[in-house]
Amino acid sequence: MTEVSVKDEHRERQLADRKSVKLRMLAAPTGILVSGMLPFGMLPFGTLLIGLIVLASGCAGSQSTFRDAGTEAQKISQLFYWMVGGAVIIWSLVTGLLLFALKTKRTFDPHSMRRIIIGGGALFPTIVLTVLLSYGLSMMPDLQQPAPEGSLTIRVSGVRWWWRVAYIDATADSVELASEIVLPVGEPIEFKLTAEDVIHSFWIPALGGKMDMVPGRENRLKLRPIEVGTFRGVCAEYCGEAHAQMSFIVKVVERHEFESWLANQRMVASVTTENARAGLELFLARGCGACHAVRGTDARGQVGPDLTHFGSRETIAAGWLPNELDEVHRWIRETKSIKPGVEMPQFDILSERDSLLIAEFLEGLK
Repeated sequence: MTEVSVKDEHRERQLADRKSVKLRMLAAPTGILVSGMLPFGMLPFGTLLIGLIVLASGCAGSQSTFRDAGTEAQKISQLFYWMVGGAVIIWSLVTGLLLFALKTKRTFDPHSMRRIIIGGGALFPTIVLTVLLSYGLSMMPDLQQPAPEGSLTIRVSGVRWWWRVAYIDATADSVELASEIVLPVGEPIEFKLTAEDVIHSFWIPALGGKMDMVPGRENRLKLRPIEVGTFRGVCAEYCGEAHAQMSFIVKVVERHEFESWLANQRMVASVTTENARAGLELFLARGCGACHAVRGTDARGQVGPDLTHFGSRETIAAGWLPNELDEVHRWIRETKSIKPGVEMPQFDILSERDSLLIAEFLEGLK
């Protein structure tokens, strides 16, 4: 081998080493391991398109955070889009530098390389993140401000694994129901949140952010629904065996419809049919009234959900089953298999006829 070819080979090796160092330095801020892995920007367009379609499919529905059916949800979405924009800018810059390093054949002195890394990989992301942080902090005062005095106040307690809901009215007794909330559209609502056993988290994704529910402490959350419809709320903090089965229904209606609903909820139970009266007798005889209250009857239990207007609710078992006669009948007899861990005993010792009579009594409580 001649002396010239040896020098050329040595020079090519030096260039390759420099390029390798440059690639590692540019790749570090992105967390991309260049060796054996393509950067995200080099994935086939079809793969990206399929991924976007899959993501977009989750942007609708009663539990979607993109529904923006509340003022607070709109503000959270605005912050999300700003954060996505900032992330795209940072990602584009860093990935652009990486692709540039992969394609270019130019060499840079260490000083120039250091300026590129510090400017593009540290200084510019810091500026963008500072702007995003300032924008996010500017939203906090309004999001944390209590609802105006005189606003509708609802106390919600998280219980394993259902929701105790009480409408607080200064001029009348509170109205209690379970795992269902009805709200007037366009009005600020003050939620007072606590828990009776373990930590839960109250979240209606379409209306706003979430708030922890802590035993022995009352947190507050303001929401203002702006869209009529039915939405789904969930517990956003793991709370035990039936955590995934702890949801609730939120109905947003016009003010006059809300007033009519609330007036009906204040009324005591009405038991009119013969089967319903027979079901009530079985309900009391089997000890159900020790845990459940049915206003207007001798059932005055405070442990379980208030069942005074059970038949008017859309779901049972904290949003897990539709409120239909067959499902109520099945819930009475197969409680533990339907919702493992629930504290309600399973009444499979009852005859089919007796459990069906109790179900008919409950369905008649409108």
